[in-house]
Amino acid sequence: MKRYIWQHSRWPSFRWDGNALLVPLGRARSMQARLLARMESLGLDASARARADALVEESVRTAEIEGERLDRTRLRSSVARRLGLPTAGLPAPTPSEDGLVQVLLDATTGAEAALTVARLKGWQAALFPTGYSGLRPIRVGRWRNRDPMQVVSGPVGRERVHFEAPPSQRVSAEVRRFLRWWRSRPRYLDGLVRAGVAHLWFVTIHPFEDGNGRIARALTDMALAQDEGARVRPYSVSAQIMAERERYYAALQQCQQGDLDITDWLAWFLGCLERAMVRAELGLATALRNEALWRLPATAELNASQRKVLGKLVEAGPGGFQGGLTTRKYVAMTRTSRATAFRELARLVALGFLRQSGAGRSVRYDLVLPDLERDGNR
Repeated sequence: MKRYIWQHSRWPSFRWDGNALLVPLGRARSMQARLLARMESLGLDASARARADALVEESVRTAEIEGERLDRTRLRSSVARRLGLPTAGLPAPTPSEDGLVQVLLDATTGAEAALTVARLKGWQAALFPTGYSGLRPIRVGRWRNRDPMQVVSGPVGRERVHFEAPPSQRVSAEVRRFLRWWRSRPRYLDGLVRAGVAHLWFVTIHPFEDGNGRIARALTDMALAQDEGARVRPYSVSAQIMAERERYYAALQQCQQGDLDITDWLAWFLGCLERAMVRAELGLATALRNEALWRLPATAELNASQRKVLGKLVEAGPGGFQGGLTTRKYVAMTRTSRATAFRELARLVALGFLRQSGAGRSVRYDLVLPDLERDGNR
């Protein structure tokens, strides 16, 4: 009985219903255009920070999906060093953290370079520089030779097999076939759909003893970079997959145990991309608000405490401060006296940054940045 898609005689001739993908693909494309347009409105410094933030988030989440928790500060150090950003005060990354960042950067900045067997093996070796996955020694930079290669869950003795990969003797031929398809880049195939197909196909082959999921997500990033023609991507696919991890695995398993019709997987994948972009747009909106804030002439009159509070208000966004800003909260954030807080808040109101409402102990302050929308969307 054919239990997995790689056992079908027509493997890997995937098929899907194009009509069923029209809506999710259209929504993802619309969101993509909107997000990239927002990126263009950022200054160079803000664009570099957005790129660095997205790469750190991608690194953290792609490892977290596999149950591994990495240190965000050390990852930021690795990203900053490789992007030429300041690293003062940041701790040195571990070799495995630096290796992960190196793989993700190579996949995106080198998206148009040839994808080869050697490159894939180099990526996997970079993920496991010690030759160990946790406490277990693994084959590094080589195809797996262990059979069966299964994805399981549950306690010992009651394991549940979710998926079994092709036998190890087929791996080399399967990867070569995948790479031929990757290089062909057929014109009829939409770039976002291609990224979804590549992700599923590579995960199905499962060519390495460990690191297959991370490399599949790196290939997804690479395919998206090729589609967008840009080295800067402000959204993290892995972060969204992590947020929907159960649905991600369910979509993969359903597809793996079906026939070669992968419509449902692609519909989920395109929806995931759209949701990743929506999440990133919220972050970019904050960056744009910050950029616009510090371009206002009146900010030259602000002291450090006022700048700190305004920055937190902008970061929180509309309604982000439950109950609004109060004198008490200002004192707590800035460690100033109550009298100083009154004066500084009154100055922010006079300059037009805040609007005061209520009276007595019910006084609240809301953020009002003059010309913010106009400046932030220039």
